[in-house]
Amino acid sequence: MQLNEKSLVNDKAQWLAAGYKLPQYDRAAMIERTKANPTWVHFGSGNIFRAFQANVVENLLNDGTLDRGLIAVGGHEAMEKLFQPRDNYNLLATLKVDGTVDKIIIGSIAETLTTDAGYDADFARLKEIFAKESLQMVSFTITEKGYSLVKGDGTYADAVAADLEAGPAAPQSYMGKIAAFLYARYQAGQYPISMVSMDNCSHNGTILFKAVDTFAKAWAEKGLVDTGFQAYIEDESKVAFPWSMIDKITPRPDDSVAAMLEKDGVEGLAPIITERKTYIAPFVNAEEAEYLVIEDKFPNGRPALEKGGLIFTDGETVDKVEKMKVCTCLNPLHTALAVLGCVLKMDKISSEMKDPTLKKLVEKIGYEEGLPVVVNPGVINPKEFIDTVLEVRLPNPFMPDTPQRIATDTSQKLAIRFGETIKAYAASETLNVADLKCIPLVHAGWLRYLMAIDDNGEAFELSADPLLDTVCPMVAGIKLGDTDVEDAIKPILENAKIFGVNLYEVGLAETVIGYFREMIAGPGAVRATLEKYV
Repeated sequence: MQLNEKSLVNDKAQWLAAGYKLPQYDRAAMIERTKANPTWVHFGSGNIFRAFQANVVENLLNDGTLDRGLIAVGGHEAMEKLFQPRDNYNLLATLKVDGTVDKIIIGSIAETLTTDAGYDADFARLKEIFAKESLQMVSFTITEKGYSLVKGDGTYADAVAADLEAGPAAPQSYMGKIAAFLYARYQAGQYPISMVSMDNCSHNGTILFKAVDTFAKAWAEKGLVDTGFQAYIEDESKVAFPWSMIDKITPRPDDSVAAMLEKDGVEGLAPIITERKTYIAPFVNAEEAEYLVIEDKFPNGRPALEKGGLIFTDGETVDKVEKMKVCTCLNPLHTALAVLGCVLKMDKISSEMKDPTLKKLVEKIGYEEGLPVVVNPGVINPKEFIDTVLEVRLPNPFMPDTPQRIATDTSQKLAIRFGETIKAYAASETLNVADLKCIPLVHAGWLRYLMAIDDNGEAFELSADPLLDTVCPMVAGIKLGDTDVEDAIKPILENAKIFGVNLYEVGLAETVIGYFREMIAGPGAVRATLEKYV
């Protein structure tokens, strides 16, 4: 069985016999309607989009709620090697905690395009799509760095600087292209649109707006666009940039899942390694749980996505949901397991949840240290959310997620995932920072992780992180058994950019140093320290 139109028609009985759910709508008619009058374009064709947004649309096409699908925009390799050879079909394997697998063929993507350099026809087609009055929303899962206009030194990236000077005719930067597409819409009739960032970054809509508005201002000041374009971008009744919060775990496609699908008779599932060394495959494996909360700002209307489980609400509620998830109820627990799992030489998040000490640690971080500072957003109950995380999501033995994956970029995560809780304790009249015991354990565990020596005393490879070159040299001279460590790690503990606070100023540095000393006492000391304090 091949994942393409011909096989899904000719081998339909075989697909069904193997337990695959197939599209229940007239796909050819859907594609024709979508191309003629599109309603939703999505930039970023990665795993979470294929497992979540595309599947939501698939379900709504199947039940007749929607009659048009998605136009997906991504890198040319994904489009040419993954999507287009398979007639834009995708395969989703939802791995449930009871061991069953939902196998779904997703046909909701009607058209695939790229914004990569040299694909002028695709660029022109996207301008044509943006000029369609029918278009209601444009969404993004391009990671937080996708919205950045600057280099590490704070100056504009070369492509951005060139685009700000040259105007919208042929931009090379990603956000420059987005601004150019919106200018095409402005020229077509100043039609309203909602630009929805669905990336995991705080106030994501505002980040997207600032990037686009930078181009609108520069182009207007230089006379490169109509004078009204900037006002169009800045008018929420015309162009809205709602906030959103997304949550679904979609790990790298796993070999065991591929083997299961191949046993069913599905062919052509070998992964594709792109020029950028990213790993993509014709299938996505994902957990069942999913949340997408969006600020309900859609000046041109929107599809009835609430019927597919999406939650539409006000911006204040989205903000509360995001803080609940990122700062207390999920992401801190993930980071704790990631850092300590690497040091303890564990290879699965689910395996860590079978470890009584680690399980108790994240329970304490969530329920005892985090939950007291959570503001209930109303649309999702925080305790019930943590219950699901700890009882269903993280322990799922069929989810091939690893601490090594989650440990990526930890230095960029600590400030939000733990720093906000520390700040809330410091500002509270009833809570005391000194009562925090498990969060400092994670901080000490991260310092121990930076030594790149596991709890058996053996070297391991650290996950990618932009600050490794800065912080690793600070711990490089520390050896197992050392006790005189404060001078070496003090610059790290004082760094409010890493932890969200200066740990000395809030009174947690001494606690972290004490834990760290115990964790480096010798082989097995990390395990012993956790068991002592948890």
